[in-house]
Amino acid sequence: MLTAPRSRATRALGRPRIASQSSRAGSLLKTRAIQREAREHAPSRRPTAGLPTSFSTEAVDCWRCERERVHACDAALRRAAATALHRIIHKLGHNRASRNRLEARRLTHHRVHLLFSIIQAAGWPIWPLLICSVVALALVIERFASLRVPRIAPPKLLDEVLSVTRQSLPGPDVVTKLAANSELGSVLAAGLRAVMGDPRIQEGALRQAFEIAGRAAVHRLERYLNTLGTIAAAAPLLGLLGTVIGMIEIFGSQAPTGGSNPTMLAHGISVALYNTAFGLIIAIPSLMFYRYFRRLIDEYALVMEQSAERMVPHLMRFVVRPAA
Repeated sequence: MLTAPRSRATRALGRPRIASQSSRAGSLLKTRAIQREAREHAPSRRPTAGLPTSFSTEAVDCWRCERERVHACDAALRRAAATALHRIIHKLGHNRASRNRLEARRLTHHRVHLLFSIIQAAGWPIWPLLICSVVALALVIERFASLRVPRIAPPKLLDEVLSVTRQSLPGPDVVTKLAANSELGSVLAAGLRAVMGDPRIQEGALRQAFEIAGRAAVHRLERYLNTLGTIAAAAPLLGLLGTVIGMIEIFGSQAPTGGSNPTMLAHGISVALYNTAFGLIIAIPSLMFYRYFRRLIDEYALVMEQSAERMVPHLMRFVVRPAA
């Protein structure tokens, strides 16, 4: 399709319109460049979460203060609830502990009352048995404390004495400390003192010194054992005495006319049975502990005898031999 060429007038009329459009586009580009530069140099503000960006700064600060106040109130409520719960738990535990103490006190009171009622029902023959039981318990505790291995025969004491006296005899202060160490130490110290007191001592005299010290040590170990054995043997007899007294009361409750007193009959039976039972309860453990301690002392005596046998040839090396 052919287009007629534009005339000069037409071209002249279109030029100003084109020039005005180009100047308008240039000014628009300049405005956008200025705005972009302003945005780049302006301070950046992050939008607050939960708030539109169009809110003012005063509104944002107010909202933040309100949120902090709500959080503080929640924390205070949580602390108050935790404190109240802790107090409740502590009060419950205190009440439970109080109930346990009260129950234990009641149980103890009931047991004491039952014990006194048994003693009252057993009559006066029970009092010698109670004294025997207390004495036997004290002796058993004392013997357990006294017949310990470190106090009687320490395991490495003999080896230490042999190593100390390998080259020469020790001084008097060392011998004194050895004698105070244990019963075995006192036996070994007796042999050392015999050699130090008589450099020309004979082997028989040295053995006799060890034997005398050993007998003294065994005698100290057997302290109170005869008393414990006596209680073990006498407790059944005291129980039998109570039984006989109870039987006498039973027969005494029979009236000459053929009637009987039920109260006296029951009291006589209780006296007989309680005293028999208490006598056996005291005698059986006492006899068992007596046998145990006797066996323990025999073992200690054997250890002392073997130690003395090892010390005799060792100490005879320091004896001055008479000239031939």
